[in-house]
Amino acid sequence: MSKLLTFIQNGFLWLKRLPYRQLIVVLAFATGLLSGLAAVLLKHAVHLVQWVLTGWFNTTADSLLYLLYPGIGMLIALLYVRYVVKDDISHGVTKVLHAISRKDSKIKRHNCYSSIAASSVTIGMGGSVGAEAPIVYTGAALGSNLAQFFKLDYRSITLLLGCGAAGAVAGIFKAPLAGIVFTLEILMLDLSLSSILPLLVSSVTATSVSYFMLGNTVSFSTALVPFNIGNLPYYLALGIFCGFGALYFTRATLAVEQRIKRILNPFRRWFLCALGLGLLIFIFPPLYGEGYGALSALLNGDCMAAAGTTLYGGFSENVWFILLFFIAVFFFKILSMSFTNAGGGVGGTFGPTLFMGGIVGFLVARLINVSGIHTVPEANFAMVGMAGMMSAVMTAPLTAIFLIAEITGGYGLLMPLMLVSATSFFTIRGFEKHSIYTKRLALSGDLITHDKDKAVLTIMQLDALVEKDFISVTPDTSLGELVKVISLSHRNLFPVLNHGGALVGVVALDDVRKVMFDTQRYDTTTVDSLMKMPKAFVHSGDNMQSVLDKFESAGVWNLPVIDEKGLYIGFVSKSKIFSSYRNLLQQFSDE
Repeated sequence: MSKLLTFIQNGFLWLKRLPYRQLIVVLAFATGLLSGLAAVLLKHAVHLVQWVLTGWFNTTADSLLYLLYPGIGMLIALLYVRYVVKDDISHGVTKVLHAISRKDSKIKRHNCYSSIAASSVTIGMGGSVGAEAPIVYTGAALGSNLAQFFKLDYRSITLLLGCGAAGAVAGIFKAPLAGIVFTLEILMLDLSLSSILPLLVSSVTATSVSYFMLGNTVSFSTALVPFNIGNLPYYLALGIFCGFGALYFTRATLAVEQRIKRILNPFRRWFLCALGLGLLIFIFPPLYGEGYGALSALLNGDCMAAAGTTLYGGFSENVWFILLFFIAVFFFKILSMSFTNAGGGVGGTFGPTLFMGGIVGFLVARLINVSGIHTVPEANFAMVGMAGMMSAVMTAPLTAIFLIAEITGGYGLLMPLMLVSATSFFTIRGFEKHSIYTKRLALSGDLITHDKDKAVLTIMQLDALVEKDFISVTPDTSLGELVKVISLSHRNLFPVLNHGGALVGVVALDDVRKVMFDTQRYDTTTVDSLMKMPKAFVHSGDNMQSVLDKFESAGVWNLPVIDEKGLYIGFVSKSKIFSSYRNLLQQFSDE
């Protein structure tokens, strides 16, 4: 044991002696290895839970447990998160973006495993969500904590966080290129010569781990037919449908989540969500779990298998019934996903996006076919629909194109993949500027973008820029006392506070200079006759863009900072903001 510890210690010492670029590549390899193992572990955990719970089903009566399992899984996840983790681990991709913009890319250690534990129970027991967001959060946490262990700077922590996210996507889908593009396009990681190699190393390593442990098959087997140029107009129509479907997905998801959050008692919320989810699954079996089984059936042209065991008997073979059934599945998937997450389950929107995209593609193709206008391959349209929905919901067309091509082996359909992804992206951009991941962050001003200026301003934190070495006075302070304060201070501004600590004015040295040597006024003149109200106030919760706007409108170099109660905190100066901005911008640039 002592020899092992000595070996590990020597290994750490060797790593710390490496030049920076070599160290980053080695850590990227380690991050990819850990992310790949985490992805494999999550997949096996989900399948193990499913096998234990449903592998023994023989009768229809046994299948009724499908109605209870999701609610039980949500309850287990709720108790685990509430009493063990004691932290919010939902909406993994959004949490990663928030960590980059507001937490110096630092993610808590428990996120290296907590999302895997909670999501495996949630999804394995039938929660109608995806495993991708939890594994992205896990991979990002692994990279972030590895970088923190070696005490790296913000830029390096962010890079390894991105490597972890790329490795997680690559590992769970066996899609190395999609993992890299996901990190660049969705996590807004800046593409540079110094970042591309670590991302490549991490993605390839995680994919290799996944292939080694899960086999060399693609994630979705398909029954695709060769591309026909005559179908391009219909793919164009599919792109428009995907764009509007994504608009419904984004707005309905956020609206339903906000509505459910109004139920403050978590256990009452769980009960109502579990009941609603159970009823939806009873009526629409494809809503059980991730839905990848139904999606695979659609990709192989078997819509009856995709519909599952329904209550509708002979109606299920009717062409129009199938259309109406899957239209309903599409619309109610939002509810089942929201019920799962709001009821205490842990999962993401990544999987539901692919599921709903496949349904849109199938529905458009089936409508075209039954109308007699033209004949199109339904499996092809289902596959391309996945890319169209993903492109619009996540505002990530490149990720959608490469991911769907990699997970289905559908490289022969690159032209329709590009057309549908671009069309759906263009369609939703007319209504929604942000993706479902970034909409909340954009509203709060916490969103990182590819614009370096805006990215730096987003990362800058007001708390770190507030200067508190100003000597305060009260309104009844005499001029004589003020002169003594001035002699002790190296500042030229003096905040005036009432006895409750609220800022009521500011005295500038320039305003005192004319009278400060008139000793006859030392006892008769008080601060309240010399002070002025600031032209603007900075609130402790303001983002940096708002702070700069206030400086611009006020035309000053210093502004007071107050909290939500109006109590004085300190001053922020334009010069310190510019200095911090330059330092951060240098971190964003190549060495």
